[in-house]
Amino acid sequence: MPTEQLSLDREASWRVIEAQRRAIADLLAGLTPEEWAGNSLCAGWRIRDVAAHLALTPRVPSIREMVVASLRARGDYNRMIHQLTTDYAEHPVTQLVSDIRDNAAARTLPKLTNYRNILFDTMVHGQDIAIPLGRTLDIPPLAAAVAAQRAASIGWPVFDRHRLDGIRLCASDIDWSYGTGREVRGPSKALLLFATGRTALRHELTGDGLALVSKG
Repeated sequence: MPTEQLSLDREASWRVIEAQRRAIADLLAGLTPEEWAGNSLCAGWRIRDVAAHLALTPRVPSIREMVVASLRARGDYNRMIHQLTTDYAEHPVTQLVSDIRDNAAARTLPKLTNYRNILFDTMVHGQDIAIPLGRTLDIPPLAAAVAAQRAASIGWPVFDRHRLDGIRLCASDIDWSYGTGREVRGPSKALLLFATGRTALRHELTGDGLALVSKG
């Protein structure tokens, strides 16, 4: 059975989310137009699109917006998120930054999610922005491990539920492991990205479990 050794309560999670949002806004505020247009780690999204997604998160779409978006996406959840995000990305970048910063402390949740999902989503998308730009966005190891644990347990419609079957994630910077099988070991931030399908920090990971997952 998977081993779940760590947790963050609601209040602690929201504090991490707020800090990450503020750090992301500060990073974005100094970008050039070329950097805004660059590719993020999130497949198919520019830096600008990831910023729009983070700006949208505290907003609760109206029923009408959700119905229209769902119809446009033909019921495909990931396609709906993509369309909502890329549409919002057309706003001026200064607005995207102010949206993220002004709502950093907001605890509004989109429907069908919870603060645990927002925790890993915010941290991962922060890395989606920072890493391609050659910047460093720190994540507390405890929060990264808790987020990796959450991400590893999530399946459809976000991830393939069986993508980490036969793999045991083991953090090298905190006492945490998750799953059973062949080991993948490394810093909690690298494990978080690994659990969400990112390969950017794969070079920081070791273990025979890496061979079970395609490099993509």
